[in-house]
Amino acid sequence: MNWDFEKIDTRELLPQQPPFVMVDKLMHFDETVTTTTFEVRADNIFVDDGTLNACALAENIAQTCATRLGFVNKYILKRAIQLGFIGSIRNMQVMRTPSVGEKLTTTITVREQIMGLTLVDATILVGEETIVTAEMKIALSDQEMP
Repeated sequence: MNWDFEKIDTRELLPQQPPFVMVDKLMHFDETVTTTTFEVRADNIFVDDGTLNACALAENIAQTCATRLGFVNKYILKRAIQLGFIGSIRNMQVMRTPSVGEKLTTTITVREQIMGLTLVDATILVGEETIVTAEMKIALSDQEMP
C-alpha cells in the first residue's frame, strides 16, 4: 500500500508529548525499515551549549521505534497506540552530537520480533554523515495510550 507520509501527524503516533517529542516526520515505513526526521531546535530540553546531548539521541531512536509501532497500530491494525519501553541499548556509538539547526534522519531496521520484544539496528545521519549507530530492544506493554 502507498502511504502519504506528509499527511501523517507523528504526534498522533507517539505516547510522548511536547516538549519531549524527538521525531518530526515519518519518512518511510515497511515491514522491516522505518525512517524518521527530526530538526534540532534551540528550545529543545536536551540542547546544551548549542548541541543535542547523547541521551536525546537514544530517545530519538526509541521514538522512531514508537513511531513505527504507532503507525502499525493506527493505520494497519486500526487499534489504539500501545506503549513500549526501552529494554536495552547495546553497542551505541556516538561519533558526534548534532548542533542546533541540523536535521537528523533516523532509520531503524527490525532484526527480530518475538514475545512482545523488538530488536532493531539503528542509524542516525546528518546529511550523509553517520553520527550514531546502536542496537535497541523495545519491550511492548499491554497498556494503551489514552
